[in-house]
Amino acid sequence: MSDKTAEFKEGLEGIVAASSAVCSIENGVLRYRGIDIHELAQKSNFIETVYLLWYGKLPTQSEWDDLKSQLEANAALPEPVIKAMEAFPKKANFMDVLRTTVSLMAFYDPDEEDNSIEANQRKAIRLTAQLPHLVTAWEHIRNQRSPVHPKKGLGISANFLYMLHGKEPTDLELQCFDQALILHADHEFNASTFAARVTAATLSDMYSAITTAIGTLKGPLHGGANQRVMETLMKIGEIDQVEKFVKEAFEKKERIMGFGHRVYKTGDPRAKELKRMSEKLSKEKGDSKWFEMSVKMDELVQKEKGLLPNVDFYSASSYHMLGIPFEAYTPIFAMSRIAGWTAHVIEQLSNNRLIRPRADYIGLKEASFVPMNQR
Repeated sequence: MSDKTAEFKEGLEGIVAASSAVCSIENGVLRYRGIDIHELAQKSNFIETVYLLWYGKLPTQSEWDDLKSQLEANAALPEPVIKAMEAFPKKANFMDVLRTTVSLMAFYDPDEEDNSIEANQRKAIRLTAQLPHLVTAWEHIRNQRSPVHPKKGLGISANFLYMLHGKEPTDLELQCFDQALILHADHEFNASTFAARVTAATLSDMYSAITTAIGTLKGPLHGGANQRVMETLMKIGEIDQVEKFVKEAFEKKERIMGFGHRVYKTGDPRAKELKRMSEKLSKEKGDSKWFEMSVKMDELVQKEKGLLPNVDFYSASSYHMLGIPFEAYTPIFAMSRIAGWTAHVIEQLSNNRLIRPRADYIGLKEASFVPMNQR
């Protein structure tokens, strides 16, 4: 590099790019605003966690009630957005639809051009409230059905499952899905969050930042892995075929999705909660096949390669037992991570500096221009 004092790390691994009070990962422990993710998963709920990420503290009962009411009041989609979705190709990629519709929703937000903290907090509420409706609406529209609208009083998690299936979830289904949203809500400077902060740092708007994040999350190395995990389990088919699949994958040097994580050396703490969730759901549904296959694959990969499951691995079988179609797995990731993305956008703008890293130039050091007739 021209600046010899600059530090170079492939993929920016380990490079600190900015200060943040939203989320931390230290010694394998994931915390939101200082609270261990295990405590939040076991004791909190998604709306409470959203409040924590946005405002830096746990809400009082009245604050929780107020946020729940605001989310409920903003859950409906603008009619032109639904009309646009109806015109999309029915085979369109789910994440492409989500990216496009979130961008489109900016047209109908009265605060679109207002970048104040207050306006961005209102936009965060609208986006968090509307993403579950967007995801379920597209699932129905692409299957030639009319969207199911949110039901008053249910909250985000219950309403998503209600809008998806047309019936309210069981207590365990609600508990598990709510936990899943908590576990996916933020993860420090992951690729999509960092991308959102880069966009926000240019003083662009909230919708542009979230559209950037969704486009980044679409990639299979970030948000698309849980869908591929379930597709792999379906391909294997039976528990007695798991060992053969794993062995052949290793022999071919193929990557098995759902294992390993750049920032965790002793295992992803979210995977432990999701494993318990998958087991509980398998018992309630009376179908332990997918959980048992997952455990078998987990054991084999750990034994052969020393790799531990990440957040994507057990979320796959959990979502499957909740009756969620594969194509919606990554959009659900976005539906949860919107809480963290918006928290980071607001934080970035509160003390903004344009994010502009350097490159490790490896091209020719010097070259001369050759006129066209001499080339």
